[in-house]
Amino acid sequence: MIRLEKAHLEWGSDCFRSTLRAEIEQLDAAQLPLQAGLSQSSYVSDEPFRVMIIGSTETVSHIQVRTGIFYTGIIAGCSCADDPTPVEPQTEYCEVMFDIDKKSGEATVVLCS
Repeated sequence: MIRLEKAHLEWGSDCFRSTLRAEIEQLDAAQLPLQAGLSQSSYVSDEPFRVMIIGSTETVSHIQVRTGIFYTGIIAGCSCADDPTPVEPQTEYCEVMFDIDKKSGEATVVLCS
């Protein structure tokens, strides 16, 4: 479970967007559905990703935030000694929706279609 403890406390303040972005960028990429969002490559690289907050709304119990994630992927070769395929990072982008519990800061995240 993802916990966005600082961001949920900042909801409604001017600091919410920057706090949320910073907390998401500290997450392990494996916690996000980045692999499912690949369009130009076959594996998510280990390089850091960047977050853009697109919009946010609230319900009685949750904060819903749509974000754009900029990251890189690679096209993996066959790992043969004579494989000529260079391992060049490819720029990737996907949008994900965070659903953050207002009381606990626990969040779920899904890939937007």
